[in-house]
Amino acid sequence: MTRVRHVAFVIDSDAYGGAAAHTGLLARHLPGDARRTIVASEPVAALVRDAVGRAAEVITVPLTRGRETAPALLHTLRALAPDVVHVNLIDPGSNTAALATATRVAPTVATLHMTGALPVTLAGAYRDVAFATAPSVEVAAQLRLLLPGQRVVRVRSGVDLPPCPVPTRDEHPVVIGAVGRLTPRKGFDVLLEAVARMMAGSGPPFRVAIAGAGREAENLAREARYLPVTFFGHIRDVPALLRGVDVFCLPSRHESLSLALLEAMAHGLPCVTTPVGDTVSEVRRAALVVPPDDPPALAAALHRLCSDPGLRLELGLRARDRAVEAFDARRMAAETAALLRHAASSRRPSPARRARRAARRPGQPDRPDTSTGRA
Repeated sequence: MTRVRHVAFVIDSDAYGGAAAHTGLLARHLPGDARRTIVASEPVAALVRDAVGRAAEVITVPLTRGRETAPALLHTLRALAPDVVHVNLIDPGSNTAALATATRVAPTVATLHMTGALPVTLAGAYRDVAFATAPSVEVAAQLRLLLPGQRVVRVRSGVDLPPCPVPTRDEHPVVIGAVGRLTPRKGFDVLLEAVARMMAGSGPPFRVAIAGAGREAENLAREARYLPVTFFGHIRDVPALLRGVDVFCLPSRHESLSLALLEAMAHGLPCVTTPVGDTVSEVRRAALVVPPDDPPALAAALHRLCSDPGLRLELGLRARDRAVEAFDARRMAAETAALLRHAASSRRPSPARRARRAARRPGQPDRPDTSTGRA
């Protein structure tokens, strides 16, 4: 199989979230000595650069998401001349220009993080993708509407596993932590309603720490004005925050499988979450699960954990064990690397290249491309 000497990763997102974190994990944990280059727009590029350190070079290009063409991305990828490109897709339709551009340059593997609308024109954008990976069964099922089944591979998400879980604390107040983009789908408004209900009842003292940035930041801060809630914005050292947390909460309305939730589990934190995407099947008995958009149920689950150190310890141990068993970033990177190698070894000419070759040889059929890239 072809040796991959250079991988280019494309992040086409306007904010740092799961897709960017996923790319950073791949770049840091990809096995082998291949050169790794990440292409992203600001402000994501600066945050990714900080996250990956020396593991990858980060190049900044204008945002492509939602546009029809990506000339700057095309110029950058052609100059890089990678053996294979990996594109992180937020949802099926918003990053099609980045996807089409990548497939013009090199064999491309895409990772889709969320489901979404599938306009009839979308199949053409995915036609030349070598493989598409999905973190959840739901996302994989949607990808199979765009690609033959053998080109869709489920790769379970992974996170860094700290050497030691967070020790259980008996001190008060209990700290409830949450990490994620401040958007409606994350359900942080539901968390604030649950906190208000907890404040109106009896129970041990607690406070809430929320890390993340997003368009709902001002609205959420206004709703939390008289609540024991602190917003930290985007933080670069999430593990440091988690080490000071007793309970983790992610009340998402829509999610495939949250990296933030997996990271909390890896730190041995008891978690409260919702049954969205693959959460229930993957988390199993390692978390309390409540319905989405249900502040009373969320308040009851959080109150239960705040009041019971023994339950916190039990769920935290289960969470850590499940993370070690299934959510190691090194496993995720190894599975993705195998697909990148396979894609690079089966390199075929892009549609544009086939058209140019046909134009140079009028009346002659286009012969199969037997090149194997730079390897």
